[in-house]
Amino acid sequence: MSLWWLLPIVLGMFALRQNISMILLVVVAYLHFFFGDGELTYIPEDVWTSIDTEVLLPIPLFILCGGVMSHGSIAEKLIRVITLLTAPLPGGLAIAAVVSCAIFAAISGSSPVTLLAVGAIMYPALLKNGYSRSFSIGALTSAGTLGILIPPSIPMILYGISTETPITDMFFAGIIPGIILTIALSIYALIVNRHLKGTPWDFREIAKAIKDGFFALMMPIILLGGIFSGYFTATESAAIALAYSAFIEAFIYRQLDLKGFFTVAMKTTTLLGTLFPVLALALSLNHFLVAEGWPDIMANWMVNNIETKAGFMLGMNALLLVIGFFMDSGSAILMLSPILQSLGESYNINSVHLGIIMIMNLEVGFLSPPMGLNLIVAVSAFNEKFGTVCKAVLPFIAIILCVLVLIVCFPALTLMFL
Repeated sequence: MSLWWLLPIVLGMFALRQNISMILLVVVAYLHFFFGDGELTYIPEDVWTSIDTEVLLPIPLFILCGGVMSHGSIAEKLIRVITLLTAPLPGGLAIAAVVSCAIFAAISGSSPVTLLAVGAIMYPALLKNGYSRSFSIGALTSAGTLGILIPPSIPMILYGISTETPITDMFFAGIIPGIILTIALSIYALIVNRHLKGTPWDFREIAKAIKDGFFALMMPIILLGGIFSGYFTATESAAIALAYSAFIEAFIYRQLDLKGFFTVAMKTTTLLGTLFPVLALALSLNHFLVAEGWPDIMANWMVNNIETKAGFMLGMNALLLVIGFFMDSGSAILMLSPILQSLGESYNINSVHLGIIMIMNLEVGFLSPPMGLNLIVAVSAFNEKFGTVCKAVLPFIAIILCVLVLIVCFPALTLMFL
């Protein structure tokens, strides 16, 4: 049976709004049955092998950690300090919103968690202080996507797992692109809101906020310091972040009891219940494609038909931007990254650099209808219409694309710490 029959099947399932797990299951079964040796019993074996690995442990731990911080007061205290420090700048509160998203992303590793935690605090504050509704929605929704670019990042972990790229290398590679994008968004916030004058530093309030938020401020220092100094692996850093945040919220700030932790744990379990089936099936698909030699076949075709590295880069970025319209970043990374990595090697593209490019493209997908996850979260968080949110993020998408071009053209920006 022809491979081309799979395309209308998949498109039909998308049109019928089938779950991505069901679509992946159909794809895997089709390939095993018609292009493998017809043994569908290999699918559950591949699924079990895919998830029976400790490298997946950081994912539930970071998600649970983000839930604990959102439920408690760590996020609020971090934002308070940043807001006071940026107060003298024109549009200082907007800059504080962007920087708060960057710092919270560095702890939680998740874009939707970052958007919800920071947006719940900053959105009312921005409106109260004269910032336009459109800008406030766009800034928070877009800055929330920093959660997948600034390490530690769950998509980086997924890319490392699916391509066997060292996860710590991915974390190091995300530092400079994350900083550049944070600065770019902050500059835009300053320019747009330059008419909103800042207020002088209140050193007494700053000192008080730092004292109250000392343990919250120590969290990113401990976490990132441990990762980048080599003392923590990705799994250890996730476990330490969870243990530290739970201890601080329960015994220092007293914002988390057993009932609250149970609520957060149940929300995390629900999210993982949708994530892990996709993860397992996508890895099963990867195993099949590698076993059948498909990446090599595609690499040879690309090399014979696309002569230049620039041509491959242009085609890959266009493909990823389109994929981001219809698929969440985790599924796209798990399905495409092994193939794109193999193709990239044919053009001497570093696997880590390719991973950052892929993640930045899919970051745009978080802000692109109809499947943009941050758009959907923002509609609920800010109680706005979907069209209003889509319009609000347009200038921020342009900024992200400009930074993406910069990263594509200058690989040293991702590889300088490796």
